Amino acid sequence: MLFSRFKTHLPTPDETLEGRPERPFAVPDRHTVLGNPLLGPYPDGLEIADFGLGCFWGAERKFWQAKGVWTTLVGYQGGHTPHPTYEEVCSGHTGHTEAVRVVYDPAVIPYTALLKLFWESHDPTQGFRQGNDVGTQYRSAIYTHSPAQQQAAEASRDAYRTVLQNSGYADITTEILPADGTRPFYPAEGYHQQYLDKNPTGYCGIGGTGVSCPVGVAPAGD
Repeated sequence: MLFSRFKTHLPTPDETLEGRPERPFAVPDRHTVLGNPLLGPYPDGLEIADFGLGCFWGAERKFWQAKGVWTTLVGYQGGHTPHPTYEEVCSGHTGHTEAVRVVYDPAVIPYTALLKLFWESHDPTQGFRQGNDVGTQYRSAIYTHSPAQQQAAEASRDAYRTVLQNSGYADITTEILPADGTRPFYPAEGYHQQYLDKNPTGYCGIGGTGVSCPVGVAPAGD
């Protein structure tokens, strides 16, 4: 299974694993660095952002280090199998990507700042891979929670596309889709949560292009 064609081919709904009605494992109550609840409830005024940018171990650390982020957790999103396990996602037979959920205070860190961090923390031109990590679960993705987030994400993509192409990179392959009922976020197993806090020398496959994203600095085309 792990080396099937689904490593680089998104399965259709009828090709995915059946899944299950409930999560088959426990998720820790609190963030090991920030100390806040992982699954909520979240204080009023906070907002949610969901990103996929390769292996979620290093990706999560990028966001929990940002001022204004209240909590983060890793999981699986954008696929069809309900309540998948890590092994199932890595098989390519669920359609999910590894995702980071970011709960943040927009009065301290705006969504555009999270977008800038997202774009600059990985290479969004690589399709179903990040560096040496190959598979549909490593694809770049933004799942939005409002029309305003969708508009901001698309504008940031257009702006970054210009500077990346001017720097010799291919087109951006990031999928930007609403995180509605068809794209729920399924929290990952407990040992994945804040993995690099628990394992400071653990694997981190996150690496950007070195090209600065102009989000919040200049409109697309400038």
